[in-house]
Amino acid sequence: MRKLQTVAIAAASCVCVLAVAPRPAHALISEAAVVAAIKALQSFTGNALNTMTKNLTDSIDSNLTSLTNPNSVASLLTKGFTQTANYAKAQVGAQSQLIDAQDAAMAGFLRRQQETEIRDEHMMSPEFCAGLDAQQSTIAASKASRSAVIAITKITDPRGEAKKGTPSYYGKSQGSDALTSLHLRRYCSSDDVDAGLCTAVSQNPDADQHAASFFASDTLSADGGVDAANDYATTLIQPIAPAALRGEQMTSIRGREVATRRRSYNSRMSLARWVAAYVTSLGVPSVTLTSDQKAEMTAQGQQPLEKASWLQVMALEVGRRVSSVAWNASLQKMPPASLLREIATEMAQSNYLTLQNYRLGLYQATMSATRIAQEEEAAFRDGLTPMPSPTINP
Repeated sequence: MRKLQTVAIAAASCVCVLAVAPRPAHALISEAAVVAAIKALQSFTGNALNTMTKNLTDSIDSNLTSLTNPNSVASLLTKGFTQTANYAKAQVGAQSQLIDAQDAAMAGFLRRQQETEIRDEHMMSPEFCAGLDAQQSTIAASKASRSAVIAITKITDPRGEAKKGTPSYYGKSQGSDALTSLHLRRYCSSDDVDAGLCTAVSQNPDADQHAASFFASDTLSADGGVDAANDYATTLIQPIAPAALRGEQMTSIRGREVATRRRSYNSRMSLARWVAAYVTSLGVPSVTLTSDQKAEMTAQGQQPLEKASWLQVMALEVGRRVSSVAWNASLQKMPPASLLREIATEMAQSNYLTLQNYRLGLYQATMSATRIAQEEEAAFRDGLTPMPSPTINP
């Protein structure tokens, strides 16, 4: 640029010299000489201007477009564009790395989330474990209650049939005395004390005639509760058994008819006592409660027991799903699989209770059929006209 300025100043000086201080023309110089001088001046001026223009153009080209000139505009622009392109490529690479890292992080997050869901789907909740323990207790108690039914009926059936060694074997008077003695020994009341039949009121006075002995508690106490329930069933169904048939009472023609009726009576009493024994067996303490079951008893306002009955275990399991705060709170946080397992458990428990109701329905249907048979037998017997006995000549 400085060189361009120097050339321009020199050219201007020449033009000024030529224009301002021409040599004075001689009067004797001819016109042709003047024209030639003018032409020479024009030629010189034109050449100088051409040279100056070329130098200006070369200088401008060198400073604007020459790529060999490191200070030219083109070189500077090229460097700038190159740097911008490098920045763009670097930005694209950085963005690619960021996107790759983001994709990798998201993939890891989704994988951990999936693993967590799989873990939650396959992990049993504490409530499910508590329910499984309760179901095991239910099955164990059910087996124990069935054994209790059989044990009770092995005592009540011979008593009702007045077998040898039972209170009514020798007659109703003996059976009545035995029942009275049992009442005074276990269930002496204040009236009995006042009558002089016993000396002190028992812990459970008159429990052999109170329905509370049967239904007041889901678990009958082992220190008298089971006996009170059995004694109440005896007072309710068959307080005194008829005396057993023996000797000619069984071998005569009339005796064989009476024996047939006695067997029918025994079978009906056995059915009634079986149902009563079944109800009693459901309250017999048979299984040890878990800590969760004891806590549920406490939450329901009951005194925790070491051993409970089938009915108690079932009542705790049903009550836990109705009023337990812990169970309802866990239900709100359960994943879908745990919730489905809980529903399946509920359905299994419902099916189990339906089976128990079906079994009890069989007992009730049998008793209804027996009652109908008795009524029809009485109606048939009462509707017959007595027929005279035929006389047979020897």
